[in-house]
Amino acid sequence: MQPDLLHRYIFDELDVRGELVQISQTFNDIVAGHDYPEPVKHLLGELLVATSLLTATLKFEGDIAVQLQGDGPVKYAVINGDHQQNMRGIARMQSEVTGSRISDLIGHGHMVITITPVKGERYQGIVPLTKETLAECIEDYFTQSEQLTTRLWFATQTATDNVKAAGLFLQVLPVNKEKSQQDFTHLEALSHTVKDEELLELDAQTVLTRLYHEDNPQLFEPQEINFVCGCSRDKTIAALVNVGQEALLEDVQAQGEVVISCHYCLTDYRFNEQDIRNIFN
Repeated sequence: MQPDLLHRYIFDELDVRGELVQISQTFNDIVAGHDYPEPVKHLLGELLVATSLLTATLKFEGDIAVQLQGDGPVKYAVINGDHQQNMRGIARMQSEVTGSRISDLIGHGHMVITITPVKGERYQGIVPLTKETLAECIEDYFTQSEQLTTRLWFATQTATDNVKAAGLFLQVLPVNKEKSQQDFTHLEALSHTVKDEELLELDAQTVLTRLYHEDNPQLFEPQEINFVCGCSRDKTIAALVNVGQEALLEDVQAQGEVVISCHYCLTDYRFNEQDIRNIFN
């Protein structure tokens, strides 16, 4: 299995930049054990692709969270990532899922993009979910925040045990406005011909050659994408300290031990009475 990769590319004569992302193992790791309905897997796959593309586009060092929240069956869905393409994600449902469109899943809601750079101030952008697809909602975000014409194409495979997600991204470069818009219109028309199976199954060079063979796309070195939960026993202990020894010992007396489960990777961290006393000693 080829690794999950994010590819950036430009064109020799055209004022447009692009990205292509293909994700399998990371997506499988995120949904493993959660028993999500297929439409929720589909939503998380697109959200994972969107987060990866956004992280590469914003050019920062730090963390990013892309969250959808609303009053629909899916209360919220979030992908957390960073500039090294380390990803994790989760969805929370509050009622039965009966549709597959973003409005069916999230209902009336919005997308919150939170960027926390290593250096500099935290930024948060909020976009209402007024479009039919997540791709269109992300395009709205770029229109509002960057004022740059942007298009995205997503593809997912969620009907089998081995899930996959992929995405294609185009954005004008802020140089000669008239020329860059003409270049973008040309490449957008070509990109519309891409098939889901091409994005999901073919290597990046083949996809780009098929789409833009006359425009000479130039690929940069790809960046690997990985599932990294980030939970640990030490972090769990730090959270338990805030609960207090007395309350924790009461839980041990009632239940035999304290069990803290990671919402993302579902790892259980267990603490008996002696563990609790050791923490506070």
